[in-house]
Amino acid sequence: MNLLNSTGSIWLPPPDLTISQWADEYRRIPPEASAEPGRWYTDRAPYQRAMLDAVCSCERIVMMTAAQIGKTEILLNTLGYYIDKEPSPVLLLQPTLEMGESFSKDRLAPMIRDTPCLSAKIADPRTRDSGNTLLHKKFDGGHITIAGANSPASLASRPIRILLCDEVDRYPVSAGTEGDPLSLAMKRTQNFWNRRVIWVSTPTLEGLSRIQKAYEISTMEEWEVPCPSCGEYTAFVWENIYYKDVTEPVMECPHCHKRFGGHDWKAHQLLGRWEKHNDVKDIRGFHLNAFASPWVSWQSLIDQYEEAYRNGEDTLKVWRNTVLGLPYENLAGTIDIETVQEKGEDYGAELPDGVLVLTCGVDVQDNRLELEVVGWGLGKESWGIEYRVIHGTPGASYVWQELDAFLSRTWYFSDGSGLALSCVCIDSAGHFTDEVYRFVQGKASRKIYAIVGRGQFGLACVSKPNRNNRRKIPLFTLGVTTIKSMLYSRLKASHGEAGYCHFPSDKGRGYDEHYYKGLLSERMTIKRRNGQEFVAWELRGRHVRNEPLDCRVYATGALEILNPDMRKRAMQKGHLPAPSTPPQKKTIKRRTGMLRRGLMI
Repeated sequence: MNLLNSTGSIWLPPPDLTISQWADEYRRIPPEASAEPGRWYTDRAPYQRAMLDAVCSCERIVMMTAAQIGKTEILLNTLGYYIDKEPSPVLLLQPTLEMGESFSKDRLAPMIRDTPCLSAKIADPRTRDSGNTLLHKKFDGGHITIAGANSPASLASRPIRILLCDEVDRYPVSAGTEGDPLSLAMKRTQNFWNRRVIWVSTPTLEGLSRIQKAYEISTMEEWEVPCPSCGEYTAFVWENIYYKDVTEPVMECPHCHKRFGGHDWKAHQLLGRWEKHNDVKDIRGFHLNAFASPWVSWQSLIDQYEEAYRNGEDTLKVWRNTVLGLPYENLAGTIDIETVQEKGEDYGAELPDGVLVLTCGVDVQDNRLELEVVGWGLGKESWGIEYRVIHGTPGASYVWQELDAFLSRTWYFSDGSGLALSCVCIDSAGHFTDEVYRFVQGKASRKIYAIVGRGQFGLACVSKPNRNNRRKIPLFTLGVTTIKSMLYSRLKASHGEAGYCHFPSDKGRGYDEHYYKGLLSERMTIKRRNGQEFVAWELRGRHVRNEPLDCRVYATGALEILNPDMRKRAMQKGHLPAPSTPPQKKTIKRRTGMLRRGLMI
């Protein structure tokens, strides 16, 4: 009888309650997860209501959004509802297993702890015989499995009714050798006629973005609010926002052409609606940018844009993805060698005045070492300083002795002051891995590191080093696809723009036609593998050498490893004025309190 009483509710029909209604009634926000802890109110961000409730009525939901609109809370509310009111087997798929573990510890566990109806149904993992782990949690009638798209084992066969896919544009092309992780996860839902599949992500590259392609075959809904003046509905559109020569950013109504600030537009969000742009019935798609968010001010988004604009095209790409929630056009196309060669200039000394840091990238070939020293300034502006080839097999000790002597050099400005190398990256992925390891061993104090490049799209420029190698040296992984995209966008920058690349006119420094052909030896293409498209870099011709490109990539990776405070260095050299006096602590506390009370929107 006790067993019947404890499990009988599983067989009852689901309650007449939507996910947003459940969240308003039961959800509690933990203090470590939000500046607004306590009871959940969907009306705080009214656009979330339809996004949440669509899960109850539609098999597939696609959310292509900015990074600051509460999409993680949407996933958490969905999880809470299916634990409490409609127990089911649930799979939450994160880009990596490590991200899944972080989500479980930092977001899911606090929600369960602070929401009484959930804590009563899921035992603490520390409890003896709870049956719960960090990545698998059981409750009457169902379970939650948290998996990584990069882990084939975590996608092993198990029937799933509710599939939540977070940041799908960051998923690898293949989960090991098993194939597309999204396809593998989708197969696990086939046994359920009432399955629910939710894809959520900020987009990435135009034409490659998974979430963009899914959104384009959905209802393609945009969030609209009524104009404070004429009442006509309009979406938050970047092109309609004006911020120059005004006291605060304003958006112009396309109907009456009157302009209002963010506070006035957001005040009408309770009357907002989702407008469909595609006649589709079975896939609801939502697009939303950060200008609708109640948690960020328009001025802060404008400040982010201004900073991104100053830092160059690669930073603007991130802003467009994470603030506008839109994919970015692939701009790494053809660049003429002549255009880059024309940038040659007379530095007047070994080092131009704008250089603040020197890095070096070393490429290891079977019969030589090729290396480039690059100078870096504010806004990732760069100067090619010297390109050199050290001839001889890397199996010979004299080759490494010559390299060590070169890396110990000092380069000089016109005033006689000098700079040494701040960081060096040496490729260890060729035939002389052990020789590279031996050379860098004991040189971490000089920041001379072995690296290995990985071409997977979406990898960070630099990953944390590991010592899982035979000599226990710190080995860094560079996301070479990411760095090459950054480099090519910087090569397109005009003089005076952030990221502009300078080259010396003095061919004695090694910057000849061979160098420029090597620097521009590859092009970005989109390929298909296991039915999925991905970014790849390929040589422009069969006999083209790409060592100059690799050296520049490694020198760029060295800067990312070093991560210097360029503004501080510029101030020390007198290139920037000293910072103004910071505001008093009392003012800071008052503004923080206003933010928490929702008064500064």
